[in-house]
Amino acid sequence: MAGLVAAYELGKLGYQVELYEAGSRIGGRVHTHRFDADPTGSFAELGAMRLPAHHVRTLSYIDELGLSDRLRPFRSWLSDGRAFLAMEPGPVQVSEAAPALVGELRARLGEPGYREESLLFAAWLIAAVRALSPQRLRDQLDNKIVLGRLLGQLDGMNLGPYVRGADRPADLEAFFTDHPRCRKVLPLELDGFLDDVLTEISPALLRLEHGISALPERLALALGSAVHLGHTLTGLRVRERDVILELSCAGRTIVRRVDYAVCAIPFSALRHVRMDGLSQDKAEAIRTTVYCSATKVAFHCRERFWEREGITGGASFTGGDIRQTYYPDHGSVLLASYTIGEEADRLGRMTAERRHEHVRRQLAAIHPALDEPGMVRAAASMAWGQDGLTHGGCTVRWGKTASAAEAERELAARPDKHLFFAGEHCATTPAWIESAVESALEAVQGISLHRYDRRPVSRSA
Repeated sequence: MAGLVAAYELGKLGYQVELYEAGSRIGGRVHTHRFDADPTGSFAELGAMRLPAHHVRTLSYIDELGLSDRLRPFRSWLSDGRAFLAMEPGPVQVSEAAPALVGELRARLGEPGYREESLLFAAWLIAAVRALSPQRLRDQLDNKIVLGRLLGQLDGMNLGPYVRGADRPADLEAFFTDHPRCRKVLPLELDGFLDDVLTEISPALLRLEHGISALPERLALALGSAVHLGHTLTGLRVRERDVILELSCAGRTIVRRVDYAVCAIPFSALRHVRMDGLSQDKAEAIRTTVYCSATKVAFHCRERFWEREGITGGASFTGGDIRQTYYPDHGSVLLASYTIGEEADRLGRMTAERRHEHVRRQLAAIHPALDEPGMVRAAASMAWGQDGLTHGGCTVRWGKTASAAEAERELAARPDKHLFFAGEHCATTPAWIESAVESALEAVQGISLHRYDRRPVSRSA
């Protein structure tokens, strides 16, 4: 996405642009998989699938490219009371989960003394972290000291506006928006991930009808013949006044000299490219930037069997190796598993066939209809951590202070002579399409300043 946006904007400014993509499709980690040839038929989002309503840069491109009429609400986790939460000894529906969540928390604490509404709020926070976080972050809320600090603070607060009854989840997003200082009782790494948790459970999420890949496809259409698929970058030489690209295409080596280059390759993949002329600190940033894996598994089902249980959309926390399961508002493609971190790597290292069967068997414990002959017509999956073009799902800066995270981002985005950088690893909030757009616009601004003014490249606010 970042490369497409940068090329699109540079083209509008009058630059002659060429875009080289290693894969057979455009869009990078925006990947709508279609189960048939019909562009309005059955599909699964194996990459990005939602757009927060406050991501105004992304939404402005959707409007500019004529896609605004396709925007629809995205129903997130906890949005359907009939969806499931994995619990001991078995799954419970969201609308009936509160007593079990509070009981589990009481058993873990082993001591009375906290208000009921404090326990209820904390139990929903733990449930959200457990459902949406990688293993090492989930473990941090198992710590009794951390839980004691959290509950002690909650006991001194009015939680009435945020605890909405036993049959509805607590309003975590509103609470932390109103009381940001309460995050300080959380471990630093978990605090760093909390923004993602709150965004993922927000009701202010959008999707694109017929698939989010329409966004990169419209950008590519505008670029026309400037887009070259199947061109893998194998070498990069940075010089004082230009950049030399070495590309491989259909067994041939192609060498290109360019005045400026915008590199939108994830650093996790760029590490495998031969590079000369980079500054030492840039080379170190490319080598050390941390990525988190993500894996998705989708089933094209014979029917919307989940509606038999009253589920119309949203998501379940299904636990085990599959973690999250999303139900579409329309059609019969089930996002059977969405995992990040350790579970994503575990699934990613399996063959596709074994992965699909492993997920089907685990999910059938909650949805027995998956055991019915012919229920799963087809399956598709993507393991971004094991993909040769990405080697990771997204950048993570969890556990870093705000100043350390900003220093890492600034170094990742800093140009090196005539080589500029873009991608979610260069942005203030990694892992979203908005991150790619933000970084691309900064790279375009930097090239324009460098070319016409020859002043040191400055960063936009």
